[in-house]
Amino acid sequence: MDRTGAQIIWECLLREGVETVFGYPGGAILPTYDAMTEYPIRHVLVRHEQSAVHMADGFARASGRTGVVVATSGPGATNLVTGLATAMLDSIPLVAITGQVGSGLLGTDAFQEVDITGITLAITKHNYLVTRAEDIAPALREAFAVASSGRPGPVLVDITKDAQQGRATLDWEGAAPTRHLRHIPPSPSQVDLDRALVMINAAKRPVILAGHGIQLSGARAEVLALAELAQIPFAETLLGLGAVPASHALSLGMMGMHGESWVNQAIQEADLLIALGMRFDDRVTGRLKEYAPNALKIHVDIDASEINKLVPVDVPLGGDLKQVLQALLPSVKAADHTPWLERIRSWRGDSAVRDIKNLPDDGHLYAAHVMHDLWKITKGEAVVVTDVGQHQMWEAQYYHHDGERSLITSGGAGTMGFALPAAIGAKLARPEAEVWVVAGDGGFQMTFAELMTAVQEGVKVNIAIINNGYLGMVRQWQALFYEGRYAATPILSPDFVKLAGAFGIHGERVEKRSDLEAAVARARQQPGTALIEFKVEQEDAVYPMVAAGAALHDMILRPSPSPIAETGSDPV
Repeated sequence: MDRTGAQIIWECLLREGVETVFGYPGGAILPTYDAMTEYPIRHVLVRHEQSAVHMADGFARASGRTGVVVATSGPGATNLVTGLATAMLDSIPLVAITGQVGSGLLGTDAFQEVDITGITLAITKHNYLVTRAEDIAPALREAFAVASSGRPGPVLVDITKDAQQGRATLDWEGAAPTRHLRHIPPSPSQVDLDRALVMINAAKRPVILAGHGIQLSGARAEVLALAELAQIPFAETLLGLGAVPASHALSLGMMGMHGESWVNQAIQEADLLIALGMRFDDRVTGRLKEYAPNALKIHVDIDASEINKLVPVDVPLGGDLKQVLQALLPSVKAADHTPWLERIRSWRGDSAVRDIKNLPDDGHLYAAHVMHDLWKITKGEAVVVTDVGQHQMWEAQYYHHDGERSLITSGGAGTMGFALPAAIGAKLARPEAEVWVVAGDGGFQMTFAELMTAVQEGVKVNIAIINNGYLGMVRQWQALFYEGRYAATPILSPDFVKLAGAFGIHGERVEKRSDLEAAVARARQQPGTALIEFKVEQEDAVYPMVAAGAALHDMILRPSPSPIAETGSDPV
């Protein structure tokens, strides 16, 4: 059937299984919005295009499906850039559809003309400029295939206004994608699999490094089977939290810059590291020259470009993690690494206080109290969406994630303002889930206009603002490395309770730990979005900490005495 290019866009989205898109209309995408009313797809009108990408991102992370965002040309398209970079660095499948000026105006500096494909080359997995209606379906079908195959990532499709207005026949089968196959890696060789097996079966002090790829591959069962069969403890990256359960007996906790001291020490003293779907980010390794100096290294990753990029490995296993582990598991021997586990346990000491005891309460409210108590109240079953900063690290330390896709956070880009819009997307993807926003007072002020989106769309999310009056993580670095010169880090905030009232949602303030539980209960009982401002200790810091450029074992521990006890003895 002959259709307009705009109709073809929505027809393709329907056939790709898309039910929800996030966007903001404008002149160059107006033909597509005009055609939207003919199709049963929910459009979420955001207050800023950056938030639209974050919503699509949160939708994708919560569901495992590809998120979709729509924007107009010029500033509408450029407002997507930060969100696309966020998705690219964290391997999130997205398709962004942008309008563009008419093909006859390309290159003339026409009103709201921007070369968005040129701008986004480095922050998308692939992008397209479509100038004819007949090319829309092939481009969109390939965009969805590329976004979700191999290592996932964002894809942008820029469509000129005349292509949207033109007419073409939709040949769905003829538009089937083929070039995306180059994004699917080959399986590892049997020689490399055999070498990996020899190392795994011979190791005395092995550690699994559990990354985001476990979740993307759906390989939780295989990772746990490997860990339990060979009795190998596993440490998680920030994005690996929830990919494997925190309550598992072999779970060590988070590694890296703000990871647990015993975890980093275990990595440094291991004789074998099995890196599963992680990319040896600098926040994980510390100084590369001193990273795990005595360990052989096996690296399984679907993206061959990540293997040997930063850390030289002894056995590279490029391929889908689930398939690689399924090939390995039948030949892995049962092992007893009790001495190694007991050694790690001795480093850990009495730090299980995070897990089984209340944190000390001296009358002050600390962010750690909020995270720990929120975990207890929700029984660890909520989907938590964090912004970026100190609160993000406290959440990773004190909220223990057992469920898959239960932590949504910006890891690679560290994008402030991410939490609220991403949480709205997550809730729309999983309406049955309890969703909590954890944000700092700085990041929340970047995108709080999306409170109105939540109200307009009838979305219920709970918001915990950790308000310490500073851009906390930057202030912490200033305190430690810049002699306490707090340049541009003290930040004023509006009255968040009154702000909530202006948006027509429930809001309250908590300044004492004794009031926390009742406030959380009231927020959870609200039929719509609810906001709690937690006024926490202003100059608290996140510990342990590995300074930039330091070795992984050179951790800065919490100064003593401290109202919140350090959670691990110093093994160094």
